[in-house]
Amino acid sequence: MKSITEWFDEYSESHQNPTNKVIHWACVPAILFSILGILAHFSALLTALVIVLTLVFYTRLDLVLAVAMTALIAVMAWVIYFLPVGVGFYIGVFIIAWIGQFYGHKIEGKKPSFFKDLQFLLIGPVWCMDAYLGKVLPKWKSRQKLAF
Repeated sequence: MKSITEWFDEYSESHQNPTNKVIHWACVPAILFSILGILAHFSALLTALVIVLTLVFYTRLDLVLAVAMTALIAVMAWVIYFLPVGVGFYIGVFIIAWIGQFYGHKIEGKKPSFFKDLQFLLIGPVWCMDAYLGKVLPKWKSRQKLAF
């Protein structure tokens, strides 16, 4: 299994452009939020299973990032629970965020990483969290070559 640094180094290859990074910083969490919202509207059990499997994957990579992602996902789940919207809202967020992602990659001039390996769909959110922690925690040493 690749280390978190290896994942981030490979992911960062197609995320060098500052505009693409900013787009990803907004769109990747929006996609995660929308997926959780879509799943929650169909099956709480399936949603819980996806969350647990995702957090196991993150824990195997880095415990601190896994705890941070657990907190983020918990906040997202809480918002989804109380937000009075239907599944169409989450589908709309999902579509708009993916349009943003592909636009960012057009600017970058490189294909999205998940075309190479679907596991990068899980790396994107934790890559954003690593960059975020690097901004808000003075002692957090980001594992990315080029953080936001």
